[in-house]
Amino acid sequence: MVPELSVVIPMYNEEQVLPLLVQRLRPVLDGLGTSYEVVAVDDGSKDQTAVLLQRYRREWEQLRVVRLRANSGHQAAISAGLVSAHGDFVVTLDADLQDPPETIADMLRAAHEEGVDVVYGVRSDRSTDSFFKRETAKAFYSVHSRLTGMETAGNAGDFRLMSRATVDAVNALPEHGRVLRFVVPALNFPSASVSYKREERAAGESKYPFMKMVMLSVDSIIGFSLKPLRLATWLGFGGFIASLLLIAYAVIGRFTGHAIAGWASTVGMIALVGGLQLLCLGILGEYLGRMYQQLQERPNYFIAYDSARDRDDHRFAIPRSARMATGQPAGATAARPAVTLQAGSVEAGAGPRVANPTPRGTDTSEGTLDAHGLAGEPIDR
Repeated sequence: MVPELSVVIPMYNEEQVLPLLVQRLRPVLDGLGTSYEVVAVDDGSKDQTAVLLQRYRREWEQLRVVRLRANSGHQAAISAGLVSAHGDFVVTLDADLQDPPETIADMLRAAHEEGVDVVYGVRSDRSTDSFFKRETAKAFYSVHSRLTGMETAGNAGDFRLMSRATVDAVNALPEHGRVLRFVVPALNFPSASVSYKREERAAGESKYPFMKMVMLSVDSIIGFSLKPLRLATWLGFGGFIASLLLIAYAVIGRFTGHAIAGWASTVGMIALVGGLQLLCLGILGEYLGRMYQQLQERPNYFIAYDSARDRDDHRFAIPRSARMATGQPAGATAARPAVTLQAGSVEAGAGPRVANPTPRGTDTSEGTLDAHGLAGEPIDR
């Protein structure tokens, strides 16, 4: 039976917060009075997250575990969850409990009452975030809005509810390295919002250090705007005008007998123009790199295990490192199970991959291939 609600939760090394998450999330979902599933996406965790998920799954039949073969990143893990989810509505929620699970009921109510496809969770109070994070986030969303022309809620992250039509549309997109908090608004589907107070991380450490936030910001701008390329054009034009003015100044100084400034001004001008050229080349390189990645058509992730599909095969439910820590056998000798690709797949020797989101309620193992397209001993991470 297809559930009405799916809750997708990406996880990476969340063994400390996982018990608190289950303690708060399960009563909320049980109290909704509707059918649901929880799709916990283990993004290649190296701690005991996989072990804990298997333990909770024995007691919580609605819990479904999807384990990626390697750490693929937060956005890729969410994408894997969206492809795997079967619900008529899908909520994406981080495991750190900064976004309260209790808000899910308000989101589902808003979707039904207002008849919208997307309900965004908007942070009305971010006092738990540092001053630096609040101000840089505000500046980034302002710059992003100006560069892309998109009107996005500055205090909305990845906590949202989407209809099945929205999820299917997102899954059909062929983009590589997409940032879902901007991909979903770009679809321009009817939407509403629900406000909530952002809480402190319940346990564990943040998986988004400063440099990851910077790279996410770059991906968000490069993926949605051509204005940086136009900025390179305007910088080049400005450098050309400045060079003409400098030549005119030199000619006038020659005929009026005024001494031209020494080598310092010349070197400074050359350094300025050289810096602008390198900046322009860097911007061009970012766009060319995105095109190169898109042409490669490499999947963003590989699914090693799905508890809904591999009910009788638990060899890959727990990674090798976690099994060794718990004293379980570390090896496996049978053939490696199939690995699901993102939004469509190809079999070995087939033609180009075509977007084909997995229909709800179907066997997600259909149309898959292993991580290397080869037979052999399993590589269990």
